[in-house]
Amino acid sequence: MTLRLEIVTPEAKIYSDDVESVVIPGSEGELGILPQHVGLMTQLLPGELRITQKGIESRLAVGEGFVEVTGEKVAILTDMAVAESDIDETAAEEAVRRAEAAMKEDHLDEEGYAAVQAALMNSLAQLKVKRRRPH
Repeated sequence: MTLRLEIVTPEAKIYSDDVESVVIPGSEGELGILPQHVGLMTQLLPGELRITQKGIESRLAVGEGFVEVTGEKVAILTDMAVAESDIDETAAEEAVRRAEAAMKEDHLDEEGYAAVQAALMNSLAQLKVKRRRPH
């Protein structure tokens, strides 16, 4: 038994396939979703999204967004989704350094600070996924 997982960013549809399960980083913690899950909508937080397909688990770093679950489908709208294999660890580390330095600046207004903070959280999510050690 499977369910359809679709992940969409502002740039493109990143993922669309049938999966056995998905674990999302939600506002209330990790949320595991299996076929015939009760319908719900929740906030997606930056972190690690795990997909199990044909018994194999893969990981993506995701940013903020929203998740809609029906019995047959999980739709994720997010500002970032990067597969573990596509994460550039050096670039993510540099982005963290830049964001941390920018957050110490006094010239950022509230909106600018929030944008830098969001970029920082997305970079940290990428590093978490890339540096994860197998069980």
